[in-house]
Amino acid sequence: MAKRPVNDRQMDLLSWERGEVIERFDERTVQAATLRSRIAKGVAVTLNESDKSRREIAALMTEWLGEKVTENMLNAYASESRSEHSISYLRVLALVHATEDPRLLQVGAELISHSIINDRYLPWVEVGQLADKKDEIDRAFDSSRRQARKAMK
Repeated sequence: MAKRPVNDRQMDLLSWERGEVIERFDERTVQAATLRSRIAKGVAVTLNESDKSRREIAALMTEWLGEKVTENMLNAYASESRSEHSISYLRVLALVHATEDPRLLQVGAELISHSIINDRYLPWVEVGQLADKKDEIDRAFDSSRRQARKAMK
């Protein structure tokens, strides 16, 4: 019996893994005693994992902000020991823009029980909200129907 040709375009369903909806740092890489240190570690991870050099990132941030950002500034932001050089929110936004890495935003969002997600998932968030509302309406409907039946007896 002849072997079937292998279809290399077909996905292996057993090897599929769900992708991450929320991009966040591995907790071990940013674990720190203070929020300031956690942010500095997050900056360091972002810089170290970027495919761009710190010089390139500084140039992109400078262009985006319209104000000078240097490689030395980035090094200071990434240093836990240089607490007088904490990165500002505006510069966090510039860093996220330059590196296309939103994980620093997630650090802040988690402090207020929120999450940063990619816009492509927003329709599914709406589906979830509508499902919650439908469940609420279904419960109210069932309750009203039970009360109406009792009233009819």
